[in-house]
Amino acid sequence: MVRFLARRLLNYIALCLLATFLAYALASLTFRPLDQLSMRQPPPPAATIEAKRVELHLDKPIPERFGIWISGVARGDFGKTVASASINDELWRRVGISLRLFLAGTVIGIVAGVLLGVTAAIKQYSIFDHVGTLFSFLVLSTPVFVIGTLLKVAWLPVNQAAGTQLLYFNGESTAGFSGTGWDLVVDHLQHLVLPTIAIAIGQVAVYSRYQRSAMLDVLGSDFLRTARAKGLTRRQALFKHGLRTALIPMATLFAFGFGLLVTGGVFTERIFGWFGMGDWLLVGVQNQDANITATVTLFIAVLVLFAGWLSDVLYAALDPRVRVR
Repeated sequence: MVRFLARRLLNYIALCLLATFLAYALASLTFRPLDQLSMRQPPPPAATIEAKRVELHLDKPIPERFGIWISGVARGDFGKTVASASINDELWRRVGISLRLFLAGTVIGIVAGVLLGVTAAIKQYSIFDHVGTLFSFLVLSTPVFVIGTLLKVAWLPVNQAAGTQLLYFNGESTAGFSGTGWDLVVDHLQHLVLPTIAIAIGQVAVYSRYQRSAMLDVLGSDFLRTARAKGLTRRQALFKHGLRTALIPMATLFAFGFGLLVTGGVFTERIFGWFGMGDWLLVGVQNQDANITATVTLFIAVLVLFAGWLSDVLYAALDPRVRVR
């Protein structure tokens, strides 16, 4: 089992490096970071532009530039932006923002989606099943920026009725807030609740549909009838054997879903003023900054491939056959 996971981890590291190099090469081929500098009024001297070219290593071939950048990454230095600012200073702040924003919403969405999907499958064609299906289809057909806006509009009267700001709509914390300890935790939670709900609603809609289908596939299986024949109650057979089997094909979906959500949630970040990694990728493209683009791509690759490795662990936990390979 350990050998299997170690081999997969080595493969993921190679894929991570390949994905990062391709992103860096594509950005380097298409970006023109010196154009903005040369278009300033009055135009800067040619010597200034040339010095900037050397600073950004634009005078070197792309593979050599990537080698310089990735060797710095190996030492913990992600380089500088086009504006000569340190990427490290911004990187960890934005990573923390994205993980804090999407982790809670994803966990809530997975748990609620699984429970909703399993219950809908067990009560197939009941009112609960029809209502759950309608809810999922409505959410899946509604853009995330509409859901976020509706949450803001729906909560505004609650704040007004309470006469105070129970929940905040924008930002990760209150500007100029100087509290510490529990007051600081409460302030962060007040900003976190609404975007977490917006993320969780979409996750519940997606995972409940997949989990319902997976659970329906095992409800009529022979091993459940065998479990019942051995004396287990219907509830015991369903949750001890049926649910565990139905979760196996969902493991990959859970893992990769979180990895892609962190950088795919640009709209959620923009709507609620949480400027994490997804927003930073847009900033990198707008500023034609290859280092920012490569850094975000590396983060995405690490997160997605770690999610893939985590799905292997979940498979091994749910399916004993994987452990002996």
